Amino acid sequence: VQLVESGGGLVQSGGSLRLSCAVSGDIFSINRMGWYRQAPGKQRELVATITSSGTTNYGDSVKGRFTISRDNTKTTVYLQLNSLKVEDTAVYYCNARVVPTAMLYWGQGTQVTVSS
Repeated sequence: VQLVESGGGLVQSGGSLRLSCAVSGDIFSINRMGWYRQAPGKQRELVATITSSGTTNYGDSVKGRFTISRDNTKTTVYLQLNSLKVEDTAVYYCNARVVPTAMLYWGQGTQVTVSS
């Protein structure tokens, strides 16, 4: 499974961005996709996940502001970031979990910087 993120950039506080994660390889083995982020000096944290059945889950800090979705072919996963705050600044990583091993795959990350 290969994951390639795109869509990061510099945005002002209150603005919006949409991140994309292109998925290739054995996509039929994927049972959950997600977005995580890591700010300098902090641990990587959950942003949002979506299962193969469409169930979503969000980190507390982004609930109501961010939305995870995917296209019908399940080869692209999106993260819509609205009402961005300076504290949302981080490298955002796409993640895929496969069955039956529960092995995790990661993309290379895309930088999101929110200015005040």
